[in-house]
Amino acid sequence: MNSIKWKCKSFAELNTQQLFDLIKLRIDIFIVEQTCAYSELDEKDRDKNTLHLMGSDEDKLICCARLLAPGTSYPDTSIGRFAVAESYRQQGIGDALMSQCLQQISHAWPEHNIRISAQQYLSAFYSGFGFTQTSDMYLEDGIPHIEMLKNAPHSNNLKHRQ
Repeated sequence: MNSIKWKCKSFAELNTQQLFDLIKLRIDIFIVEQTCAYSELDEKDRDKNTLHLMGSDEDKLICCARLLAPGTSYPDTSIGRFAVAESYRQQGIGDALMSQCLQQISHAWPEHNIRISAQQYLSAFYSGFGFTQTSDMYLEDGIPHIEMLKNAPHSNNLKHRQ
């Protein structure tokens, strides 16, 4: 989908409409759709080094991810709150979002590995981008997760999945 408009902003740079749209999309997916009762917002959202990546189609937010600086969740950088609106799934939006995540991280923190807490059923998706499993399955908010790691991003490993 070539019509996606990408924005990557710190919390302080978000306007109220962007913040509302971001929170609504995340709550719709992580709280309502996945039926998880947990505090969706946390201090990492407003950390001065956190970046919020947003993809919009005709001014409608359709996907987002939270990019965390080294030392925020792990010694490595991290990607979290990776979300694609339900009506936009199975269209390659997740691939485009991950490519944008890797590009932004490569620019912001090129010397750091990327560590994620991935929902286990998505391990093949993340593996396609060079992530490898580094832990056994564990439950996070009642959902099976695994920790995965990708070596420090360099320009030669930002290719789309094959």
